[in-house]
Amino acid sequence: MAALSPPPPGPTFVLRGTQSPVNTLHFGPPSQALGSPLLFSGSQSGLVHIWSLQTRRTVATLNGHEGQGVTWLKTLPQGHQLLSQGRDLRLCLWDLAEGRNTILDEIQLDSVGFCKSSVLARGQLCWMLAVPGKGNSETNSSPRPLLLAGYEDGSVTLWDISERKVCSRIACHEEPVMGLDFDSQKAKGVSGSAGKVLAVWSLDDQQSLQVCKTQELTNPGIAEVTIRPDHKLLATAGWDHRIRVFHWRTMKPLAVLAFHSASVCCVAFATDGLLAAGSKDQRISIWSLYPCP
Repeated sequence: MAALSPPPPGPTFVLRGTQSPVNTLHFGPPSQALGSPLLFSGSQSGLVHIWSLQTRRTVATLNGHEGQGVTWLKTLPQGHQLLSQGRDLRLCLWDLAEGRNTILDEIQLDSVGFCKSSVLARGQLCWMLAVPGKGNSETNSSPRPLLLAGYEDGSVTLWDISERKVCSRIACHEEPVMGLDFDSQKAKGVSGSAGKVLAVWSLDDQQSLQVCKTQELTNPGIAEVTIRPDHKLLATAGWDHRIRVFHWRTMKPLAVLAFHSASVCCVAFATDGLLAAGSKDQRISIWSLYPCP
């Protein structure tokens, strides 16, 4: 008889209590008070939960999006400020220092689609924010930053922000792009769509994008893709309730994690390699797979 491969391991632990589907996840820096890294989750009910991975409980809940789903979260370089984007057409800047949970500022958005914002950190006190919108906006920046964006027509586009022009555009998918990530060390990126294909593409010195490889999955619907900080693994969130893990350099499939009972909406890696996944089943699973050396 042929030896059977052991089943993939289960999650290290599970976080419960959002009482709403989990739309987005983000690992923040360690808290001075708690020591361990924090996990931020954004729910469909408009709440942001801040989780201690040490106690496995929430340490705070932020309510700033009037019951509309939170779609994106990001801590700023200082560590005590948080950006949250919601379907209420607001992007909020939160002050979390010394136990405060207050909104410092907000930006009114003009697009309620699934596109998420993005931050380019340029030092502790300097950063640039890209937000989804319908029109063009003025920027003043040097040296010129570049922005990658995925579109509903299945294309991935590289923008020169200062010149407000397209440097390169490639057709990657037949369905809308739902998520992408970029590895600046390898000058390669990956995108997933509502279809069943992962596309891997490269960026050359002439700022030209080229599709290098495609990886077909069993079922359609990739809600998010993320590359681990050590550039060794790639994880995807699937509408088929599955989390898939690949070797980033070769795109060899490594694991299919079956735990959730509804669509997996988001995946995020911590700097130590810990993987978190959020689902419509209102649970957040935490996994320790192929630990960072």
